[in-house]
Amino acid sequence: MKRIAIFASGSGSNAENIHSYFKPSSNVEVSLIFTNKYDAFVIQRAKRLKIPVVVMGKKEFVDGVKLLAILKSLEIDLIVLAGFLLLIPAYLIESFPKRIINIHPALLPAYGGKGMYGMHVHTAVKSNNESSSGITVHYVNEKYDEGEVILQESCQLSPTDSPEEIAAKVQKLEYDFFPQAIDKALALI
Repeated sequence: MKRIAIFASGSGSNAENIHSYFKPSSNVEVSLIFTNKYDAFVIQRAKRLKIPVVVMGKKEFVDGVKLLAILKSLEIDLIVLAGFLLLIPAYLIESFPKRIINIHPALLPAYGGKGMYGMHVHTAVKSNNESSSGITVHYVNEKYDEGEVILQESCQLSPTDSPEEIAAKVQKLEYDFFPQAIDKALALI
């Protein structure tokens, strides 16, 4: 059995999609949802889905002692960042080498880096009149959005697409392809 911990800071729609994708599997389990936001909607989703949830502030997250102990006790194989906005500390990268992946709502290296998440990305894509956008699933290293790419998928944009319409197109790609990329990463563990 391979065990996944999903880190999320927001609503958790990708976390729920990942859970739904792997729920029929006898080989993969979403064993934990971790969030750094005490009011994140992902907490409600986790409770509804009966997935254990851990909430911890930034200081405790950066310290890492408690979180690392939890991850080790659950025998987590892969950490999946699904809308998690904090930079991953070195202790996690060292403890889970090539076992932390992230999804980014653009075709990296474009529109990556600190502060480039969610609608910030889609607004920038619109402002630059891009004809396409997409998703990048990548391994996590010490820098925002610079790890080795696992998968990229793109979608065509219309000149009339609003940032919200771009977001909807990109989110569809996330739902369709993120679980497959997780499967691919798990196969290498």
